[in-house]
Amino acid sequence: MLPPLFWAGNAVVGRALVGHFPPLALSFWRWALAFALLAPFAAGTIRAQRATLRAHWRVIVAVSFLGVACYNSLQYLALQTSSAVNATLISASGPVAGLLVGAAFFGVTVSRRQWTGATLSIAGVLWVVARGDPHNLLQLRLATGDLIMLVATVLWSFYTWLLRRHRPPLPMTAFLTVQIGLGTLMILPFYLLEFVVTQRVPEATPANLAALAYVVLLPSIVAYYCWDRGVDRAGAVLPMYFVNLTPVFAALLATIFLAEPIGLYHVAGGVLILSGIHLANRPRPESRPSG
Repeated sequence: MLPPLFWAGNAVVGRALVGHFPPLALSFWRWALAFALLAPFAAGTIRAQRATLRAHWRVIVAVSFLGVACYNSLQYLALQTSSAVNATLISASGPVAGLLVGAAFFGVTVSRRQWTGATLSIAGVLWVVARGDPHNLLQLRLATGDLIMLVATVLWSFYTWLLRRHRPPLPMTAFLTVQIGLGTLMILPFYLLEFVVTQRVPEATPANLAALAYVVLLPSIVAYYCWDRGVDRAGAVLPMYFVNLTPVFAALLATIFLAEPIGLYHVAGGVLILSGIHLANRPRPESRPSG
């Protein structure tokens, strides 16, 4: 439950910082500071795990690229031109993207129940996004940021499946720290290119620094730790359904911090989303012995 809550706040913060904090600068400093916080605690374990790191370096590089360098940088880029409604709608395709990626690249058989759960969950998100009126969906228009967000969602699905099928046998703190360190290095050249092209630097205001502190601690360190543990215990498909709770949490955050009311459509959408999660995770009925 915690990753979608913190990522909902991350999307709100990212959108609020448009015009005040360049997107790749936000992505770079988010991860650079997260690495600085984690490295002192993980250094000893990383040294002790050098043989495992060398043996699994390809997977480590891949998950660092997909989960750290790509997804969040693309999300912040998307929020420059994509509305919050469109970005929420596109990120809701995560469960379907996860099922398709699993079936196409990881040899996973997708059950009818899982497809039904995905459909219910996405229907709940659509109902929240449409504010209880399906005609509102007709007003959506795809921007460049929408397409970027779609690419980010597909890449996150690959990241989740790699964690499930090929996660290196590393302690969580060491694994997360190495991911963040490598991902930060991958973002660096694009951050420098952004600076050269735009000549923009982050505004060091108290509000911007507070927003940076939030994205460093909760959406980065805490949420990624919880996501890794969730995928390890629940598989790669089920956590993708929980991503659909992000717009529900976003509505709650908007109510708390922006005084926006919660409508019946939020409740109805949340029921559909949770029903889809329950259906996809419901164990298969055991077959009874004959005779």
